[in-house]
Amino acid sequence: MDWQGQKQSEILMQIMLVVSAVAAFVTGYVMSSFKNMLLIYAAGVVLTLLTTVPDWPLFNRHPLQWLDPKEAEIHGVRVQKPSKSQPQISSKKPPKASKK
Repeated sequence: MDWQGQKQSEILMQIMLVVSAVAAFVTGYVMSSFKNMLLIYAAGVVLTLLTTVPDWPLFNRHPLQWLDPKEAEIHGVRVQKPSKSQPQISSKKPPKASKK
């Protein structure tokens, strides 16, 4: 999913959730049923998830074009390569100090 697709997906998600919340509230109020209100809202949330979470082709209309490193060097873009002299960040936790 590209950046513009993510924005479209988020806007669509917000609209669908608000519409389903309003529809659920109105239906629950008219029918005087809290259970029906929750079921309608839950169905709206599931429909929203199925519409906005998968990477549909609709959300990938503007893919980014990346340069290869050789072409980037030709155009003057600096490509940083990791060196061995830079300290490596360890994911290990430091040992606990013993209590004495």
